[in-house]
This record gives sequence, C-alpha cells and structure tokens, in this order.
Amino acid sequence: MSAGLVMTAAKRSRVRLLIVTMLFFATTINYADRATLSIAGPSLAKDLGLDAVSMGYVFSAFAWSYVLAQLPGGWLLDRYGAKWVYAAAIFLWSAFTLLQGAVGFFTGFTAVAVLFSLRLLVGLSEAPVFPANARITAAWFPTSERGTASAFFNSSQYFATVLFTPIMGYVVHHYGWHHVFTLMGVLGIAFALLWTQVMYGPKEHPAINKAERDYIEEGGALLDMDGRGAAAPVNAGRTIRQLLSNRMLLGIYIGQYCITTLTYFFLTWFPVYLVKERGLSILQAGFAAVLPALCGFIGGILGGWISDMLLKRGYSLTASRKIPIVGGMLLSMSIIGCNYVQADALVVGLMALAFFGKGIGALGWAVVSDTSPRATGGLNGGLFNTFGNTAGITTPIVIGYIVQQTGSFNGALVFVGLNALVAVFCYLVIVGEIKRVELH
Repeated sequence: MSAGLVMTAAKRSRVRLLIVTMLFFATTINYADRATLSIAGPSLAKDLGLDAVSMGYVFSAFAWSYVLAQLPGGWLLDRYGAKWVYAAAIFLWSAFTLLQGAVGFFTGFTAVAVLFSLRLLVGLSEAPVFPANARITAAWFPTSERGTASAFFNSSQYFATVLFTPIMGYVVHHYGWHHVFTLMGVLGIAFALLWTQVMYGPKEHPAINKAERDYIEEGGALLDMDGRGAAAPVNAGRTIRQLLSNRMLLGIYIGQYCITTLTYFFLTWFPVYLVKERGLSILQAGFAAVLPALCGFIGGILGGWISDMLLKRGYSLTASRKIPIVGGMLLSMSIIGCNYVQADALVVGLMALAFFGKGIGALGWAVVSDTSPRATGGLNGGLFNTFGNTAGITTPIVIGYIVQQTGSFNGALVFVGLNALVAVFCYLVIVGEIKRVELH
C-alpha cells in the first residue's frame, strides 16, 4: 500500500506551483505600480509644488477608488471567473500607470488633477486582484497548503520593494521621475498578455493530471470557486449583510484595516521619511528601503510556513492562523523604536524588524480562503479588502497632517505601531474560532 501511495504521489503533477508563481509575479507588479508615486514623490512634489498635506491626498487617491470598487470587483469575479477579469485588470492598471508619466506636460492645478485622476483609475483597475488571488488559492490549494500559498503571493508586496525600489530610484536619479511610470506600465502590459496564456482553473488547465486534481479536492480545495456564474443566483445585498453580521468576519475585517495601515505607511511615506526626516537622498532611500522589504518578504514566507506546519502537527485551524498573526503584529510594534535612535543604520534595522513581524502576521488572505462561503468568495474577499484598504485612504492623510502639524514623523510612527496593537486585540478577542461561513 505505501509503495502505491508513493508511486501515486510521484506521478502527481504540480501545476498549482505554477499558478501561485503567476499570482506572485502579478501581485509584485501590482505593488510596484502602487509604489511608483512614493519613489517619484520627492522629485514630483518639487516640480509640481506640492506640500505634505497635498501629497497625502495624492497618495490616498489610489485607495479611494480601490476601496469603492472592491465589492463590484468581487461580484465580477463571482460572475465571470478570475482569468479574464484579472487579465483585464492587469492591462488597465498598467496602461493608467504608463499615462502618469505624461503628467509633466501639465502645470499647476491641472497637473495635480490629472495625476489624482490617473491614480483613481489605477485603484479602480486593481480592485479585483486580491479577491481573485484568494479565490484562485481556494480553488487550487488544499487547506494544509493554503497558508503557505497565500503568504507567498502576499509577500510579493515586499519583493516588489526589494526588486523595483532600487531600480525606480536609479531611474528617477538618472532619467527623471516620468520614466518610472513608463517602465512599470510597459512591463505590466506585457505580463497581462502572458497571463492569458498560462492561467486556467483546476478543471480546465491542460497540464494538470487526475492525481493532482484529486489531491487538492480531497484536501479541501473548492474547484468550482474559479468557475463562472457562481454569483448569478446570489442576492449580493443580503449576502453582504450576513457577512457583516458575522462576528468572526468582522474581527478579521477590522484586523486587516490595522495591518494594512503598516503596508500603506511603507508604500507611501516611508521613502519620504528617509529623505525628509533622516536626510537621505532619493537614491540612498531607494537602497535603504531594500532591507526592511527583504525582511518583510522573508517574514511573509515564514508566517505561511509556520501556520501550515502547525496545522500539519495537529493544531486547530484557529491556533495555526492566529499564532503567527498575533506574534507578528506584536513584533511589528518595534517601528515605534525609531523615534528613540539617531543612527540611520539602527532606524533601518528597526524598520526591518517591524516589517519582518508584519510579514509573519500578514495571513489575512489565507484566513479569507479558509472562511469564505463557497459561492461568494469574491464578495467576501472584496469586503475584506474594502476594510483593509480603507487604511490606504486614512493612513497617508493622517500621517500628512501629523507631519504638517508637528514637523516630524514621531507621532506618525506611534500611530502606525498602535494599529498593530489593535490588530492583536481583534484576533485575540473578537475573531474567535476560524471556520468556513455558511450562508442562510
């Protein structure tokens, strides 16, 4: 019997590894395009004459439309499936990123209005991405591998910084801020074409064999979640009300808002903090951001591995997800320590520790895959991401006002650290048992 099992395992295809790799690179480009403005920001603000509050509002433009489009994006995924909705999203956000390079042809208020509008369009286009990632992960991965798979694609937000921040800093330094948008826009459009050739659901993929399909289905994968038309008979309004009335989901949603506050500090104000508060050049800031990002990436992979390892060793799903989340968020509070050190190396080290912790704790999308009702994974993912990315609206603006009023980033770092503490409270006190929701 054991020899037969070994032979079966050996014959099992591993198409799901290709799928999660595609999610990883799609999300890497996604986050790199979000971060273009933070890298171009100091030079762009100087050219356009923007103060800290104005930059805060421009930084937040992406998140306004991103948040508002989450539920429509989730419905589109439930109705039409992930492959083509995702491909269209990649193409559109990349095209709008490309167009941001033309903002320099305008001046004054017109330039600001055009930039703000294009950032709104980027946010609108990117809305389906993370609900689609959770949906595809639930379709392709058994429960015992879902934490690692979700952590892998989610860690791409740090990999994007590791890979692209030095490149974008170099481009700004040598060629001007306009060309950052050109580079990322062209790259994304090319990837959208590749996506259409590689991405299929587990029932349709030409390379998957029966052994792998049976393995993932028996392990809890929801093969139909990447299909089309699942949302057709679902009353979206009633479903959303049921999701919002579920205490476990509400705790997860609020916790994600707090965790995402750390993400948006890093994506928007962190390079500006290094330049304005610590006196680095934009090129130095680009390279200084690499270590925290690399630690966040390692922490993200490690958090998923720890979670799945605990699950395989007999811990409950609840404990396996909560232990890395709570531990990681407590560690991320080390960001506050930057207020009490002077050496740039110590600042970067504390930031690295904070984002290592944030990476470990960023298992929210695994939890979404674990808890989403079977027919409405897109809507639940959209609602989860709506809460999370509301932080993309509030964080840049709140930090902009704190910096403007106090003349330093000290209060801003305390604000970010306290959000991590609230996330811990949500998972320890509000969430309770983690399990799949059944709609009535």
